Amino acid sequence: MRPGDILAMRGTLGAGKTTFTKGLARGLGITDEVTSPTFTLISEYQGRLPLYHMDTYRLEGPDDFLDLGVEELLNGQGVCVIEWSEKIQEILPADHIVITLESVGNNGRLVTVTRWPYEEIIL
Repeated sequence: MRPGDILAMRGTLGAGKTTFTKGLARGLGITDEVTSPTFTLISEYQGRLPLYHMDTYRLEGPDDFLDLGVEELLNGQGVCVIEWSEKIQEILPADHIVITLESVGNNGRLVTVTRWPYEEIIL
């Protein structure tokens, strides 16, 4: 991860968006417990880079998201992870990473990573 990276997370409830973010946080050297920001909307963690974990599930759309004052975070030196990003897709900077998580079988996940709008990698 680099300063300014934005990860736009997509997936149904229980697909693993927060679990993915916990692993990312560990990779950034964050030792705090990472939890879903569904009710806080934005959680901030300090590590090698700041991590801003956002959740747009309860928001009506882009205007609600911008009303949170996120522009500074989106254009800052940290890493932004945005759960339910499809609700605000049209206001995300052109250069961001889309991570789609899909449940497969009993406990499996299909992870699709796209560096928007360039290339797609399926894991």
